[in-house]
Amino acid sequence: MYILFADWKKKLSSFNRNVKMFMLANILIQIGMGIFAVMYNLYIKELGYPETLNGKIISMTSLASALMLVPAGYLSDRLGRKKIIIAGAVVAASTLFYRSLVTGEQALIYAAFFTGLFMALVQVSGVPFLAENTDSSQRMHLFSIHFSLMTIASVVGSLGGGVLADALHVIGNIPTVDSIKYVLIVGAIIFTFGLLPLFQLRAVKVKEDKHSKGEGFETNAPNGFRKNLNVIILFGFANLLIGTGSGLVIPYLNLYFSNRFDASNTYIGLILSLGSAMTAVAMLLGPALVKRVGKVRALVIFQLLSIPFLFITGYTNSLLIASIAFLMRQALMNAGNPIQSAIAMDLVQDKYKGLANSVNQMVFNVGWASTGAISTGLVVTFGFYWGYAYTFTITGILYIIASTYFYFMFGRKKLSNN
Repeated sequence: MYILFADWKKKLSSFNRNVKMFMLANILIQIGMGIFAVMYNLYIKELGYPETLNGKIISMTSLASALMLVPAGYLSDRLGRKKIIIAGAVVAASTLFYRSLVTGEQALIYAAFFTGLFMALVQVSGVPFLAENTDSSQRMHLFSIHFSLMTIASVVGSLGGGVLADALHVIGNIPTVDSIKYVLIVGAIIFTFGLLPLFQLRAVKVKEDKHSKGEGFETNAPNGFRKNLNVIILFGFANLLIGTGSGLVIPYLNLYFSNRFDASNTYIGLILSLGSAMTAVAMLLGPALVKRVGKVRALVIFQLLSIPFLFITGYTNSLLIASIAFLMRQALMNAGNPIQSAIAMDLVQDKYKGLANSVNQMVFNVGWASTGAISTGLVVTFGFYWGYAYTFTITGILYIIASTYFYFMFGRKKLSNN
């Protein structure tokens, strides 16, 4: 274990200053967003709004991201990653403060829309920025470390948010809704501190990687816009399926534990944090699997292994079993994220990386946004057991289809001249 840790530490120290500053900024940003991810749904619930409002808010956030991602990718490719990242983060921070204070239904929906709109600028530029600051042989390890650190930061945010909210309520004798509001403000403040390292970034002069051949991957990036676009569209369809399935269950996991098992805020924060912690470890183990079976097969293996645990979570009546199954599913499914990013960056030329990342995230968010009302509607119609059981089942089926499609499309043939 010490040797493994030392190896990862050595790789981390080898990255340039831009990468380190970007990672520091994202750690703070993810802590803030982690607080919001766990506490905001509960805040809406404590305000007395119906379950369907949470569905609307999540859908609006994802819809805004979907609308902005492709324009953001274009602007990122044309104007530079640093400018777009800073502009998006500054405005997104202000929307988080606003969302922490307002209580009106329409204001909550509109604020969520603008958060999604401007966070898209940050999201779409991050992976290409990291790719431009490394060569292809470093990217698998870079993305694994980056996604792992971001996941750990989310752990800190989600766990800290739940504990702090309960502490303010129990020890400080503050009403639940107010305690959650104060925690959301803390999350917005931490997010804002993440802006400071972003201003230390230096613009990168992109050098075309003529032989963008990734570690463990057997294709070169195709030449020409049409060929790159063809690859981007094929890759994006898999993300659309995954996003559609994820949108049914992932945004509502905190409500799932609260509604079906009446779990406390602290327990919800703890279990979601543990899920993120296991994901972080699995992400660091990903490169070892990639070396044995290749990137595409490693990604598909992680995804398929997660599906039985997804079904268990949807159908069990035991909080312990649901928690264990959730942890396993979370770690396995999300462990493939850095592998997927590395594949996407290897498949296209440097000048199309922003477009590729924006399309992938756009279609994911389209799928995510399109299912919010369906998920909450199923829970309202069929109750806390069968409503969640149906949504988890649909998600599992979509994951199976997506993994199978991805394997046959990318794992069995070269794409360089398609």
